[in-house]
Amino acid sequence: MKPLAYRMRPQKLADVVGQQDLIGPGKIIWRMVKARRLSSMILYGPPGTGKTSIASAIAGSTKYAFRKLNAATDSKKDLQVVAEEAKMSGTVILLLDEIHRLDRNKQDFLLPLLESGRIVLIGATTENPYINISPAIRSRTQVFEVHPLTIAEMKQAISRALTDKENGLGKLNLKLDDDAKQQLLLASNGDLRSALNTLELAAMSTPAAKDGVIHLTMQVIEESTQRQQMTADRNGDAHYDIISAFQKSIRGSDTDAALHYLGLLLQAGDLPSIARRLMVIAYEDIGLANPPAAARANLAIQAAERLGLPEGRIPLANAVIELCLSPKSNSAITAIDAALARIQKGNYGEVPDHLKDAHYKGAHKLNHGNDYLYPHDYPEDWVRQQYLPYQIKNDQYYHPKPNGRFEQAYGHQYQQLFQAQRHQRPKN
Repeated sequence: MKPLAYRMRPQKLADVVGQQDLIGPGKIIWRMVKARRLSSMILYGPPGTGKTSIASAIAGSTKYAFRKLNAATDSKKDLQVVAEEAKMSGTVILLLDEIHRLDRNKQDFLLPLLESGRIVLIGATTENPYINISPAIRSRTQVFEVHPLTIAEMKQAISRALTDKENGLGKLNLKLDDDAKQQLLLASNGDLRSALNTLELAAMSTPAAKDGVIHLTMQVIEESTQRQQMTADRNGDAHYDIISAFQKSIRGSDTDAALHYLGLLLQAGDLPSIARRLMVIAYEDIGLANPPAAARANLAIQAAERLGLPEGRIPLANAVIELCLSPKSNSAITAIDAALARIQKGNYGEVPDHLKDAHYKGAHKLNHGNDYLYPHDYPEDWVRQQYLPYQIKNDQYYHPKPNGRFEQAYGHQYQQLFQAQRHQRPKN
C-alpha cells in the first residue's frame, strides 16, 4: 500500500492545505488554473510544505497529463519519454523534483520544450533558486516560495486523514488523544508529510484494545516520531538562514532568540559553524565595547571543542548569553572596512620616509628613517610625528562608540591623541 501522505495528495486546488497566498481564490496559481494559462514555475521551500501537492492539484484541476521525475536520478531518456507524450497528446505537466540538481545536458534538452509550452515545468526544490538554479531555467519560470504549514492548517490535514475512509485512516477505529495530536503537530514543525507518516506508523503499529479501539496516546506518538533532520542541514540554504538569525539575535541583544538558534545548530551537530560564527560575532558585534567577553567567548569555544557534544552546549550557552547582554560596538569592523575602501580607491600615498625601514646599509642616503622620532625617548612615551602618508594625512577611519566602559576609555584616549597628532603637523 502506498504511504498515507501519497494517498492523501490533493486532486484539485480546493483540497490543498496551506499556501493560500498562491492557490487561494483570486491568487496567481488559482488564476492560472482558472484561465488554463499555465506557465512554468519553481516552487521553493522546506520539505513537506505542499510543493508536490500543488503540482498534483494543478494537473487534476486542468485535466492535463501529470508526470513526475527527479532531476538528480532520472535520465535524459526519461525526459525524452515525457517530451514524446507531450508531442502526441498535448500539454504535459512535469513535476521535476530537486530541480537544483539539473545538469547542463538535461537543461539544454528542456529549454526549447519550455519555450514551446508543450511541457509546463513545475520545479520543486528546498534550495534557494536564485543561488542554485541556472539563470537559463530561472528566466523561463516564475519562482514561488512556499512556507511551513501553520498549526491550524496541520490540524485540518490531520483531521481529513483521520476521517477519509477511501484514502485515509477513516476505516480504522482510531482515538487520537488531544495531547498526542498536539505533540504530532509540534514535532512535525510544519512538515505535513512527516506528520502523516508518523500518524500512519502509530496507527498501523499499535494493537487495538479489547473494544477494538486503536488508542494513540502521547507516548505512542513520541515513539513513532522520527527526530527531524533540521532545517539546519549544513549543506542547505536554511543552514545559512539560521546562522544569519543567530548572529542578528546576538547583535540585537535577544538572549532567548539567540539560544533558540544555537539550539537548532546544536541539534544539527554543527559545532564548527557555531564556533566560527561566535568568534566572528564576538569581534564584529561586541568588539571594543567589551573585549573580555570576546576573550571569554574564545575560551568557551575551546572548552566546547574539547568536550564535544552534548556537553559542549554548556560553555557555548554561557558565551551566547554573555555576548547577548554585553554592550555592542562595530567600530573596529567599520574602521578596517573604511581603511580598505580607501586603499581600493587608489591614490592612498606612500609610507613617509622617516617611517621606512632603515636596517640596511645605505638607507640613510635614501633619507629612509633619518628623521624618525623614537616615542620611548619622550615623556609619556609619545611624540607627535607624521604616520599616515602625506597624501591622506587627514583621513580618519576609527570612530569610537560610547557603548561600554572599555570603549568609552579607548575613545577618550583616541580623541586626545587624535587632536594632539593632527594639529600642527609637520608640513609636507
